[in-house]
Amino acid sequence: MPRHEFQPGRLLAGIVLLTAGVVYLLDAAGEADVPWFLVIPMALGGLCLAALVGLVTYAVRRDRRDRISESSDR
Repeated sequence: MPRHEFQPGRLLAGIVLLTAGVVYLLDAAGEADVPWFLVIPMALGGLCLAALVGLVTYAVRRDRRDRISESSDR
């Protein structure tokens, strides 16, 4: 399998959604008493943070790619 580039935004989104799922499972098992309206903002906030991280990652990689292509053109 060929290696692929690291994508921190997708990693963060996965961690946030996994955490929300674990919180729901703990609530269903009776281990925690978490209101439903706390999990939804946590998941949405985490997804917004993951989108921001993805955009920053894309901008950094695009800038780095542009500088490399600019230096090779000279």
